[in-house]
Amino acid sequence: MTPTDDPTGDISGRTSRSVVFGAASVAFWFCCPFWMLVWVLALPLGLTGLVLGALEHRAASRQGVSRAQPLTGLALSSVGTAAAVAYMLFVFTHPELPIQG
Repeated sequence: MTPTDDPTGDISGRTSRSVVFGAASVAFWFCCPFWMLVWVLALPLGLTGLVLGALEHRAASRQGVSRAQPLTGLALSSVGTAAAVAYMLFVFTHPELPIQG
């Protein structure tokens, strides 16, 4: 059962899935030095965290429970996604880099 499907509205003891996806997208940037491979993994994780965070935030606001975890997930996912997009744009706008040759 997912936190958004919980009929009692008690999601306090669980970690939000958006936090997990957002943290994974940010952790890839700090843990792996091969950024050419990292952005390919971090972008889908970050986008998934953004979607899940928006859904969980909407469900939490309807149920009247704390929205701290969905907002944390949205923040982490935004950072991971922004880093992936920024690196992707940097690589594609600099064709003289040896990784594209």
